[in-house]
This record gives sequence, C-alpha cells and structure tokens, in this order.
Amino acid sequence: MKVDLYTDGSSLGNPGRGGYAAILQSGRHYKELSAGYKHTTNNRMELMAVIAGLEALKKPGTQVCVYSDSTYVVRAVEEGWLAKWKAKGFKKIKNVDLWTRYLQASSMHTVRFVWVKGHAGHPQNEKCDTMAVAAARAPEEELLVDEGFVQTQTGILL
Repeated sequence: MKVDLYTDGSSLGNPGRGGYAAILQSGRHYKELSAGYKHTTNNRMELMAVIAGLEALKKPGTQVCVYSDSTYVVRAVEEGWLAKWKAKGFKKIKNVDLWTRYLQASSMHTVRFVWVKGHAGHPQNEKCDTMAVAAARAPEEELLVDEGFVQTQTGILL
C-alpha cells in the first residue's frame, strides 16, 4: 500500500500557541488530521504533523511519501542526522520525546521525505498550513498541552 502524507506545523510566536495538520491520501482514500497546543514551537508542530500522520496508518508495511516544508524534519531524516543523534543517545538534541515517537511510528513503514517550498502554491501544503494555523487559533479550552515542551522548559514531568 502507498500513501502520500502532506504535513505542516504552525506556531503563533515561537514558542507560542501552535498547531499541526496532516493530510493522508491513497487512491480514493483521504483523511485530514489537526490539533492545536497551548504552548509549543514551530519545529515541534512540524514533527508532530508527521507523527500524527504515521500513527493514523492502520496497515504495517505501508510505503509512505511525506511531503513537508520543514527543512528541520526533512533533513534530519533524509540526511542521516536522526540516525547520528540516536547513536549518540540524543545528547544535547531538542525534541527527543518527539524524535523517539517518530522512530517508533516510522519503524512499521517504509518512509521517505520530499521537501516542498512553503507558501508556494502547493495545494496540499497550503491546505495543511490553513488547517495548522486554524488549530493554533482554536479556543483556549480546545488546545492541548504539549507535555514534552513543558517538561523541557520547566524540568517538571507532567
């Protein structure tokens, strides 16, 4: 099975309110995902979009092509940064909680990344951007707590 996964993350302030969005497409199958957070960063939301999309897949062994405008996420995976970070025990690396979660979610599939230029008219990237910003702007009571971000900022485990 092959799936195209389009992703984007947003942060209204960095750090600040944030949101992510993902679109999964495979043939006639289509699914949109998004969520907003009270306090987070843009990089965390970019990565969270990929994770949410991968975690939504039901069949192991899926071939996934992730389209992202995040050079942080794309280069970390495609240029081998993530493998090096893992080999060194993630010392002095930000977002370890999410990178560990990404490794778990991606381990069941064959995943490759394609970088797309943001805000350049790519239809699914533009849709994800709109959804991520809307998620970040949701009413306060609908926003989630980014526990990994709070923990790194305060040293307090939630």
